[in-house]
Amino acid sequence: MQRALYLSACLSLLALLFLCLAWELWLAPLRPGGSWLALKALPLLFPLMGILHGRRYTYQWASMLILAYFAEGVVRAFGEGGRPAALASTEILLALVFFVSAILYARLTRQSQPRPQ
Repeated sequence: MQRALYLSACLSLLALLFLCLAWELWLAPLRPGGSWLALKALPLLFPLMGILHGRRYTYQWASMLILAYFAEGVVRAFGEGGRPAALASTEILLALVFFVSAILYARLTRQSQPRPQ
């Protein structure tokens, strides 16, 4: 189970990173030829190494970071039509997969602590 959560978190984070870049540079940029909005992929690089190395603390804070991408996906899915809406729906899905995987991975890898009596 832990291995499956690790893989789904890694793959969804990488897929979201590439989706953000492709979306704003080639697939449906705000301006023809690409836009500076592609820089939104930059914050996804910060947790990447910690996620790939399975660091529990990184999973914890990255699960909060990913909520910004979920929110952007919701706003753009309902505010735009056509291809951008489809890309936003994909962003929502990837953000949800990462969020659930990260939360469950962090919960599964926590060290058992004695309960207060």
